[in-house]
Amino acid sequence: MSNPIRLLIVDDHPVVRDGLRGMLSGQTDFEVLGEAADGLQAVALTAQLQPDVVLMDLRMPELDGAAAISRIHASHPLVRVLVLTTYDSDAEILRAIEAGATGYILKDAPRDELYRAIRATAQGQSYLSPAVATRLMGQLRAPAQEQLSPREIDVLGWVARGAGNKEIGQHLHISEATVKSHLLHIYEKLGASDRAHAVTLAVQKGLIKI
Repeated sequence: MSNPIRLLIVDDHPVVRDGLRGMLSGQTDFEVLGEAADGLQAVALTAQLQPDVVLMDLRMPELDGAAAISRIHASHPLVRVLVLTTYDSDAEILRAIEAGATGYILKDAPRDELYRAIRATAQGQSYLSPAVATRLMGQLRAPAQEQLSPREIDVLGWVARGAGNKEIGQHLHISEATVKSHLLHIYEKLGASDRAHAVTLAVQKGLIKI
């Protein structure tokens, strides 16, 4: 018999961790080594336990999932990370994958799909749940110019100039709250994590010039 796949469960909800441990322990080819309640614990336990696969939630205290994935990937490149989360926004998906996640699956997936995802991830195969794959394909196929509205490009142009939200609102004659709303939409459409990241992506796509 081949060695079982050694797992580390990372989630800030104890009930979720308990449920996953009980479910995964029922599979003869899985071995749950431990649990972490936040990103910092995940990084520390990965170094200590050296699991084959880390099941990683994204929204957690201390250190979020994407940041934890980045640290794990940098220090332990042979450890695979499978994101297991409720968040399916373009920005969340792209940020996790860019950080080094091998797979991405949603918590409402059937358990058999979760088992397949873990086994594929352990072998180094990329795994995206069908819902996530559909979103990514749509993101990649849509031309950048169609993703951002003219107003959003205006907002991003002022961000690139170093303007704050209040100043942008004054220039464009819109409220500060509207500026914030436009920025959230920009982050979502570009898959950006913050203002600087959004500007960088927009320059790369030729939407704005610096």
